Amino acid sequence: MSVRVARAARAWARSVSGRRGSSNCPRPPPAAVDVAALLREATAADGGSRDAEVAAGRREPGQCSVLLFPGQGSQMVGMGRGLLRYPRVRELYDAARRVLGYDLLELSLRGPREALDRTVHCQPAVFVASLAAVEKLHHLQPAVIENCVAAAGFSVGEFAALVFAGAMEFSEGLYAVKIRAEAMQEASEAVPSGMLSVLGQRQSKFAVACLEAQEHCKTQGIEDPVCEVANYLFPDCRVISGHLEALQFLQKNSSKYHFRRTKMLPVSGGFHTRLMEPAVEPLAQVLKAIDVKKPLVSVHSNVDGNRYMHPKHIQKLLAQQVVSPVKWEQTMHAIYERRKGTAFPQTFEVGPGKQLGAILKSCNLQAWRSYSHVEVLEASEDTEGPL
Repeated sequence: MSVRVARAARAWARSVSGRRGSSNCPRPPPAAVDVAALLREATAADGGSRDAEVAAGRREPGQCSVLLFPGQGSQMVGMGRGLLRYPRVRELYDAARRVLGYDLLELSLRGPREALDRTVHCQPAVFVASLAAVEKLHHLQPAVIENCVAAAGFSVGEFAALVFAGAMEFSEGLYAVKIRAEAMQEASEAVPSGMLSVLGQRQSKFAVACLEAQEHCKTQGIEDPVCEVANYLFPDCRVISGHLEALQFLQKNSSKYHFRRTKMLPVSGGFHTRLMEPAVEPLAQVLKAIDVKKPLVSVHSNVDGNRYMHPKHIQKLLAQQVVSPVKWEQTMHAIYERRKGTAFPQTFEVGPGKQLGAILKSCNLQAWRSYSHVEVLEASEDTEGPL
C-alpha cells in the first residue's frame, strides 16, 4: 500500500469518525435518495413490514424484479450517452466530479480508451454509469423499482447494488470505490499479473492446473507464486488470476487440463487473489467510517453468494471481497432457485455491456427468458420505447 493511498484513506476516515452519517464528501444527488425512498414507500405500502423480503412474498413472483450491476471490464467509451436525457443523471456525474477530482462524464463519453480502461478510472466509471442506468429505468418503468426484491453486483458492481438498495449514500459509496480502485491499481503494478478466462468442460482440472502452474513458477524463480480461481461464472467456466508466468503456463498446457478455450482479460492485475492484499486496509478504513445501513432489498455478497444480514457484515465482506473469488454462479443459484412451476422475476442488467445476461443464460435459461438490459450508450428516440 502506498503512503499516498493510505493517507487518503485515513484522512477521510478521520473526517467522518465520531459524526455517524456525515462526511465532507458532497451530499448525494436526489437520484440516489429518491430510489431509496421509493423502495421504502413500496415496503410500507405492503403493510409496513420490517423486511422487504416479507413484502415481496405477497407479490406474484412474475411481478417481482431483480437488478444486476456489472463490474470492471464492461466499460466502453460512449457509455452514459444514452442516459443524459433522463432526470438527475447529470447531477450524478456532477457529484462524481467533486468526489473524484476529474470529469468522469467527459472520460466516459470520449475516452481515450486507454485512460478509461485503467483500474483507477474504470471502476468509478462503471459504478456511476450503473446508477445512472437505474435512474433511466426508474423514469421509464418505476414499477420495476417498486417491485425489486433482490440485487447483486459483480465485483465493484456490488457497491452500486448497495447504493441502489439504500445501504450507503452515493457520494460515500463512490469515494470507497475511488480508494479501492487506486489501491488495486497500485497493487497490480507491483507484480506482473493478470486474469485468464477459461471455458472448460466436466473433466477440466482447475485445481490441479493451478497447483502445477504454481510449481512451474517456482522453477522460474518466482517466490510464493499465485494462481487460483478468481471468478466462478457459470458451470465449467472460471476466471483464473495470478502471476503472468502462471497464466501463460496454463495457456500453453490447456489441452492437458481439458480446457476448451482460454483468453487473457484486458485488466491490469491479478484481482480477487492475495496479490491484492495491499488494497484491503485502505478500503477497510473508509468502510468503517461510512454509515452503512441495512439494505432495503436483498443484496447478495460476492464472497459467499448469500444475502447481507446487517451493516457490519457489509463492511467486513466488501473489504474481504478484494482478495476473495467472486462466487457469481453461486449467487445466481441463490437468487433464482425456486420450486418447479414458479414464475421467475424480471431481471434487469443496469450498466454497460450485457455480460451478466450472458452468464445468467448459461446458469439458468428459464430465468434469462425474463432478462432485459438497460442501454447506456445511445438515447432512444421514444422515451417510452425499449430500454
